[in-house]
Amino acid sequence: MIHLVQISNGLSRRVALVDEPHLHCLTEIKTVYELVQRCLGSGYQLSEQALALAHGEALDYDAVYAGTSEWHLLAPIDVPNDPARLMIAGTGLTHVGSARERQAMHAADAAKAVEGVTDSMRMFQWGVEGGRPADGEIGVAPEWFYKGNGFMLRAPFAPLTIPAYAEDGGEEAELAGIYIIGDDGTPYRIGTTAGNEFSDHRFEKSNYLNLAGSKLRTCSLGPELVVDAGFHAVAGEVRIERGAETIWSKSVETGEQNMCHSLANIEHHHFKFEGHRQPGDVHVHFFGAHSLSFGDGIVLKHGDWMEVRYEGFGRALRNPIHVETRDRQRLVVVRSLA
Repeated sequence: MIHLVQISNGLSRRVALVDEPHLHCLTEIKTVYELVQRCLGSGYQLSEQALALAHGEALDYDAVYAGTSEWHLLAPIDVPNDPARLMIAGTGLTHVGSARERQAMHAADAAKAVEGVTDSMRMFQWGVEGGRPADGEIGVAPEWFYKGNGFMLRAPFAPLTIPAYAEDGGEEAELAGIYIIGDDGTPYRIGTTAGNEFSDHRFEKSNYLNLAGSKLRTCSLGPELVVDAGFHAVAGEVRIERGAETIWSKSVETGEQNMCHSLANIEHHHFKFEGHRQPGDVHVHFFGAHSLSFGDGIVLKHGDWMEVRYEGFGRALRNPIHVETRDRQRLVVVRSLA
């Protein structure tokens, strides 16, 4: 599998091929978006094009990852100069673990539901029954959410913010598919990467109808984009560090073997909408989380570090927590242009 990273020294950018413990910079192109566009125009496969261009400067990956190099890691995908052309979305209730966590989160609502089953568990059950259709057929639609555009995407090691208006913030350790839309409206999968989807779980817990708003937060990807990654069964680990102590950690599992929806079914239901097939647009789609520290009563604090690692997806994704103080909350006033 080909692993790619995007890096910058503040003045210029590079795409680099990971060859542990080195990074080999690609020549002729500066961004993954540019590389992908070149492949779409030429008919070359992304992996072979990356290998053909990976004869530029060699860098010490350890130094870049540790922050001691002039080069630093960027998110492994973006749309340079036009972040609004990158859509971040995702699919929930795809994992058995996520359904259990959601059921527990909405325990108060369960008492009001028929036979103590929440709407979330009903939707999960629909996925179990119809989320894996036969080849060429369409299955039941999964839960879908919108998260934002490229302005909400943060690089590895960059802070994820709990805004002044938020009630909380918590990690969601996931894998995310990266896609681009071709000139004829065809979606192409570029690769897969580790991600921290990051949401306001306390806000969602107060009422499951707050799910949409709870998702409108910053998130992070990377550091490595894996081209042609396997997605049958992927093991990983997520941890929360406070100072020198690991205050919470858990093994996680993802991939189709651990999900009630097939990847093809998830992709169909995202790209069936015409608005999601606009040429040149990039889509980041989170595939759902297995476990949350919030479900175990962990409240993240300013300065905590979140780490997400999946086997076969390169180095860990690490991000600190930044908590905005309440005095930064301001009323947003809309002015009339009438």
